[in-house]
Amino acid sequence: MNVPAAFRPTRKHAVIAGALAGVAALSLAVTSPAGATDGHHTSPQKPTVVLVHGAFADSSSWNGVIERLRHDGYPVVAPANPLRGLTSDADYLHSFLKSVKGPVVLAGHSYGGAVMSQAATDAPNVKALVYIAAFAPDKGETALELSNKFPGSTLGDVLNPVSFPLPGGGTGTDLYIKTDKFQHQFAADVPTKTADLMAATQRPVSASALEEKATEAAWKTIPSWNLVTTQDLNIPPASQRFMAERAHSHTTEIKASHAVSVSRPGPVTRVIEQAARSTTGR
Repeated sequence: MNVPAAFRPTRKHAVIAGALAGVAALSLAVTSPAGATDGHHTSPQKPTVVLVHGAFADSSSWNGVIERLRHDGYPVVAPANPLRGLTSDADYLHSFLKSVKGPVVLAGHSYGGAVMSQAATDAPNVKALVYIAAFAPDKGETALELSNKFPGSTLGDVLNPVSFPLPGGGTGTDLYIKTDKFQHQFAADVPTKTADLMAATQRPVSASALEEKATEAAWKTIPSWNLVTTQDLNIPPASQRFMAERAHSHTTEIKASHAVSVSRPGPVTRVIEQAARSTTGR
């Protein structure tokens, strides 16, 4: 068959075809998954964020923060804090941390900060600590001592003590915030409907837990971040600042009540993610 001269391949056509083939090969190389050929281009693993609630609350107090962290691609879990005693609570959290694969950013609210300060000791996967309106005791200090170190806490005036039986005999004392005082004391900037539900479902803390001395202070060896709540009636802002400065924390202040994870989940999430980014260098 005679092919018209206009459609006969020429040296020029061969050069163009070769160039196009080279471009196609380069395109395939660029669009191939980086992990298939070069591990240096893989993204750093995002740490798991472990959230520890404090007294008079439960894990649902982190719900708004959890939603935002998950939206941003962070694995997150909020285990229950027993609120029975500092040492036993810390041992419980320490055992939980062993089950988490990869690096961890540990964030605690209120009494949860004291628990995580002790639990993170000898937990090599914990890369950062985040204190959210939280206690950060040194060895030998108690949560009660730190809340009374500076004026401003009105918690003692609104507590309702309730006796409970101890497993080995005798009785202990659980502390609740009186339901009609809960919003003003704990969650002044939370909508009343939500605050009322929080009051009804609050988890009591054993009085002995707040009086138990810390035996470890992980903030001395692990980098920390701190969110200070300036409208806090549980832990005075001056006490929070004292602990943050002592720990050399990266500190942010916010006009919020003690229940800041409920009232202002956005800023809480941002502080946690600042700590998380520090663990990956990004």
